[in-house]
Amino acid sequence: MFDNLRDDASFYEEEQAQFQSAAGTEFDAPRRSGSSRFLGMTSIQRFVLAFMLMLAVCVIGALCLLVTGKILL
Repeated sequence: MFDNLRDDASFYEEEQAQFQSAAGTEFDAPRRSGSSRFLGMTSIQRFVLAFMLMLAVCVIGALCLLVTGKILL
């Protein structure tokens, strides 16, 4: 049953080696010299993420102040 296992595996490697993508199907975006992408995000996405982080820190800080009794409603 497993006698020709190595031969069977080479069949799949040959099949993958013959595959070539069609012309025009690969997307190669031109790089802009001034654009920096952190974790693949645009500047708007980074701003929204930073704003949500700031909002979460403010809410958690306010809740901690309420729980410790430093401020009262």
